[in-house]
Amino acid sequence: MQADRRGWMMGLGAMLAAVQVPAMAATPGLVRPPRLKEGDTVGLIEPAGFTDDAFDLDLVRDTIRAMGLKPKDAPHLADRYGYLAGTDADRAADVNAMFADPDVRAVFAVRGGWGCARILPLLDFATIRKNPKLLIGYSDITALHLAFAAKAGFTTIHGPVASSRWGQYSWDAFRAVAFDAGTPTFANPQGHEDRLAQRIGRVRTFRPGVARGRLLGGNLTVLAALMGTPWLPDFSGAILFVEDIGEQPYRIDRMLTQLKLAGVLGKLKGVAFGQCTDCGAAGASYGGFTLSEVLQQHLEPLGIPAFQGGQFGHVADQYSLPVGVQAEMDASTGTIRLLEPAVA
Repeated sequence: MQADRRGWMMGLGAMLAAVQVPAMAATPGLVRPPRLKEGDTVGLIEPAGFTDDAFDLDLVRDTIRAMGLKPKDAPHLADRYGYLAGTDADRAADVNAMFADPDVRAVFAVRGGWGCARILPLLDFATIRKNPKLLIGYSDITALHLAFAAKAGFTTIHGPVASSRWGQYSWDAFRAVAFDAGTPTFANPQGHEDRLAQRIGRVRTFRPGVARGRLLGGNLTVLAALMGTPWLPDFSGAILFVEDIGEQPYRIDRMLTQLKLAGVLGKLKGVAFGQCTDCGAAGASYGGFTLSEVLQQHLEPLGIPAFQGGQFGHVADQYSLPVGVQAEMDASTGTIRLLEPAVA
């Protein structure tokens, strides 16, 4: 266990080999929310699934306090409506209220689940645009990240939700981006397993090379579900990062086919596929494709740098990837380097 822990920390040091001078001009028109500082008040929202256990919510608040921040509950935080954290109108009202509140400096999603897409038409983007603040979360929060990229014009952070474990790896990655206004290079931690060839931290390169572009993406299922809606940003020249959970290879194939047919894949400069947790085929499938084979079929023909295995997704420790900023991706090493800060 100690050896594994040291491995994570060594990888963390490499990942945060960090705060470099931006290597290219700032993205035109991109607004940067204010950086977080100790003592700031941050809002807690549940725009998708519910958390109705008081102990779990206490743990979330203590986690925020351990960051040096002050938690502020949204009015409907502990609500429940079926599998949702309140009605669509109430969940949207919480998002709108947190961005309108002058005391709130950033907004954390407590969890994902499903439901963010349902509230997109109810969000007050005029108010949100006037009050740029970091929005933090992943999984179903992808719907908000992409809608904000399309409609709000400021950066958000695809990273742990407030109820995540927040180990040292995740915390240091988030702090470098959100507090320090850094431009870290994210690289997977190296494994220190008791085996000749390490499994932890490996990446697979489909097309080597370096790509530069705007970071856009999140959960693949949510992204695919938003195809054909007005809530997607322009992917021209972007670096797409995607992850997922519980999807069999044929479903990943279906969603990537949808992105291809919609013209998204053909616009990209690079693709970083993160962790796909529990994405193996169900049962024996000797005639089927593996996940890597599906990715190879879709990504290699694009002729752009692409790799699999980045440390982001439904895993305990993950990067904090700012949506909308310029970044450099090296598919040969499986690294992502920010070229400009996410916050001011």
